[in-house]
Amino acid sequence: MKIPNSVNVYRRKIMHFITKNVGSSQTEPKFDANIKVDIKKILIIRPNHRLGNQLLLTPIVQEVIDTFPNCEIDLFVKGGVAYPVFENYKQISNIFQLPKKPFNHLFKYVKCWVLIKRKHYDLVINGDKNSSSGRLLTQISNADYKVFGDVNEAIEQKYKNYEHIAKYPVYNLRHYLTKLGFGENRSEVPTLSIKLSKSEILEGEKLLKDIVKNDKQTICIYTNATGNKCYSEDWWNAFYARLKSEFKNDFNIIEMLPIENISKINFKAPHFYSKDIREMGAIIKNTSIFIAADNGVMHLASASLTPTIGFFSVTNENIYAPYGNGSMALSSNTTTIDDWITEIDKILR
Repeated sequence: MKIPNSVNVYRRKIMHFITKNVGSSQTEPKFDANIKVDIKKILIIRPNHRLGNQLLLTPIVQEVIDTFPNCEIDLFVKGGVAYPVFENYKQISNIFQLPKKPFNHLFKYVKCWVLIKRKHYDLVINGDKNSSSGRLLTQISNADYKVFGDVNEAIEQKYKNYEHIAKYPVYNLRHYLTKLGFGENRSEVPTLSIKLSKSEILEGEKLLKDIVKNDKQTICIYTNATGNKCYSEDWWNAFYARLKSEFKNDFNIIEMLPIENISKINFKAPHFYSKDIREMGAIIKNTSIFIAADNGVMHLASASLTPTIGFFSVTNENIYAPYGNGSMALSSNTTTIDDWITEIDKILR
C-alpha cells in the first residue's frame, strides 16, 4: 500500500507535536560521587534511510568508541545503507534496521521497537534532535543514561559550529558526560569516516588507473543531486569548461555517475559508476579533490577522507557542510566561479 506524501507530511507533524517535549525534563543527569558510572552497552539512534544521514552519524559513533574503547554499540537506523557504511566498525554489535516504508512492513517495524525495548543499555543517544521517533525511542528505551539531543544554549554559544548536524550530537554527549563526572573533551570533533581498509584503497587505486590511464592527479566531479539542490546542465557545463581550462594540463578530470546513469555534462569526461558504496569511496580516496552539490555522495567523499568541495544553493551549509581534510562548502549564491577556482587551486597546489 502506497502512502501519499501528504499523509506522511501530516504524520510527521503530528509525531513532532506529540514528542517535542519528550525527555525535556531529563536532559541533565544528576551526578552522584557514590555511584560508579560504567558504560559499556550503548544504543545510537538515527532512523533515516538516506546515505548522507548515515554517514553523518559516523562522527558520534567514533566519539563513543574513543570515549569508551571497550564498548558494544547497537545502531537503530532505517534502510540497509548502514551496513556498508559501518562495515569496518568492529565495536558495532547489532544494526536494527527499520524498513524504509513502515506502513508497508508494519510487523518488521513493530518488531524492531520491541527488540530495543527488551534490551538494557548503559547509554542511549538520539543522534537527530528533529527525529520524533528517535526522541520517543530514547524515552521508552531501557537505559541508565539518555541523551535526547536537545539544543543546549550554553554549548551553542561556546561552539560556533554547533549547528552542524554531525557535530552537535558530539558536543551534546561531551556536555552530558561532564555532568556524570567525566573530564571535558576539548579535542576536534571526529570527521566523517567509513574506515576504508588498505586493501580497499589499493583496489580503488587500480580502478582509478583503469579510468585515467596515466599517473597524473585526479579531480573528480559528481553532477547529480536530489530536487532543487541539483544544478542545471548549463551550470555544470560552464563549470566543467572552466575546470578544463585551468587544470587539464596537470590533472585528470573524471565524473562519477549516479545510479540513474545521467550526466549533466553529457558524458564529456571519463566516467565511472558503481553500486558498491565502499568501492565508490575507495576510488574517491585516490583522487585529489571531489566536487559536488550538497548530496549523499558529497558526504561519502568526505567520509573517504578526501578534500571535498560542496556547492550549496538552497540548503544551509552551516548544517551540512563537508569538513576536515581541507574540505569546504561554497555558496553559489554569494560567490563566483573565480572564487571557486581559487579555492580549488588552494587545495590542489
